[in-house]
Amino acid sequence: MLGSGSPRRRELIESLGWSFQKVFIHCAEDHPDALQGEEIASYLAKKKSLAYSAQLGPDELLLTADTVVWHQGLHLAKPEDRQEAISMLGRLSGNIHEVITGVALRTAENIKVFSETTRVHFCPLKDEQIEFYVDHYRPFDKAGAYGIQEWIGMTGIPKIEGCYFNVVGLPVQRLVTEIDRSGIGIAKNDQ
Repeated sequence: MLGSGSPRRRELIESLGWSFQKVFIHCAEDHPDALQGEEIASYLAKKKSLAYSAQLGPDELLLTADTVVWHQGLHLAKPEDRQEAISMLGRLSGNIHEVITGVALRTAENIKVFSETTRVHFCPLKDEQIEFYVDHYRPFDKAGAYGIQEWIGMTGIPKIEGCYFNVVGLPVQRLVTEIDRSGIGIAKNDQ
């Protein structure tokens, strides 16, 4: 089961050929102020998992995740409006930041939480480039106000260190490895 509203996570799971049921989880994305970077991503992934109150069957796996943009000691969440999106992208312009995705894998018996970090290098961006992106794309449902797979990623990100798919929203290779280690079978779509 996939406990995420992210269309990008859904597309990545579908690309693996896995069958899954999407489940709705209502969970406030707040966290203790003392947490930083990886701690925030892991905390929120686990919090979302534990917010799912239905009993899991013996062969069921619930996957929840949260992606955090961490820059100079600040957590850049999803922007609330145009000005906040512009401000976030201005902070990232010409700098390096970390994208951290926390993932929780929960079965009826236990929960495993892990995280993956990717360092993202941004070119210096002109104000008009930032405004173009904010006005023509969808920065409001993305941590840090950007999607690497969109125009700004193609034109403004010359280099990453780590997993590209992690920046999209799910560290796919690590996810496959962790599920294989768990011994939980995953149903495949008939192709």
